[in-house]
Amino acid sequence: MNRNTIKIVLAILILMFSGLCFAADVQQSEINHLLQYVEKTDCKHERNGTKYSGTEAVGHMQKKYAYFKDKIHGTEEFIMYSATKSEVSGKPYTVHCPGQPAINSRDWLLKELSRFRQKK
Repeated sequence: MNRNTIKIVLAILILMFSGLCFAADVQQSEINHLLQYVEKTDCKHERNGTKYSGTEAVGHMQKKYAYFKDKIHGTEEFIMYSATKSEVSGKPYTVHCPGQPAINSRDWLLKELSRFRQKK
């Protein structure tokens, strides 16, 4: 390989790596936002028939996130693995906000993720 080819290959690798780092930063920013959103909400988070505060829900989500981290390659996958359903019972999580009907936690979080992305 000549020097110019090596330089081109190195430049491509640097661009690819920087793109991956940027994507990882964006994903982590979105996940952090969702965790803060859950923690600060007045809504109750129902899991297997028991309602929890936002702070309690975040603690549970963080445990599941740590457990499934190797399978998570995007914010939507974070929602799917960490905040959608009980691994034990298979029942979906729901969110109960004052003055509104209960909503599936997956839909609730995807709606907030969409809102967050539009603000950027």
